[in-house]
Amino acid sequence: MKYLRAVFRFTLFVGATLGLYGIWFVSRILVPNKIFWRQVILRAWARAFVRISKMKIEVVGQPPPSPFFLVCNHLSYTDVPALRAVVNGIFVAKGEIESWFLAGRICRDMGTIFINRQNRRDIPRAGTEIIRRLELGEGVIVFPEGTSTKGETVLPFNSSFLEFAAQKDLPVSYASITYTTPTNAPKASEAVSWWDEKTFAEHLWELFQAREFTAIISFGDEPIHSRNRKELARQLWEKVNENFVPVL
Repeated sequence: MKYLRAVFRFTLFVGATLGLYGIWFVSRILVPNKIFWRQVILRAWARAFVRISKMKIEVVGQPPPSPFFLVCNHLSYTDVPALRAVVNGIFVAKGEIESWFLAGRICRDMGTIFINRQNRRDIPRAGTEIIRRLELGEGVIVFPEGTSTKGETVLPFNSSFLEFAAQKDLPVSYASITYTTPTNAPKASEAVSWWDEKTFAEHLWELFQAREFTAIISFGDEPIHSRNRKELARQLWEKVNENFVPVL
């Protein structure tokens, strides 16, 4: 039964993704406000994933209004649709994703800002692009841990992701995300968190076999700002870690 469920959900997910991308690709020439239209498509895609995967979302606190710069801990690719279903924003992602077949093209066209983490000279370029997006009224979301984790703890934040924010003394919003699964279901740390050597497709296939799971997103009360990037990273980590509930 769970395999049939996975096949059905996987088919729906691929169809929804390609269908929404196709609508955007064809209509982008005709729509005057491309940023607004892209946000509409992204929100529709995120909500489609939430419904297809049977993800429930619980929100604690008040999501920031656009434009915003938001940091969050990172557990899985499911963080993206979970957050995107709640706030209007684009993501900063590792450069490797841009080379993924088709997915990289879709992410780029949907406004994702890619960054080469192995090249420090790429960080100022990404910071300039983030500033440009904020000036256009968009929200920007980054995962400063630099990788997804099992969810036992929040890894230290990479301060290089926050260098531009410190230089501009920008207010930085923050959120923490965690997951739970029903009693007698596989643990969320195994079924939802993506931290092992499984490929994206392998993990997604297993995720779609699960009956349901819950994402709990806790937003901070007040943005934080500091002209010292390491101090900014430390304060943000403390706030995110304070609200974080380990994934069991």
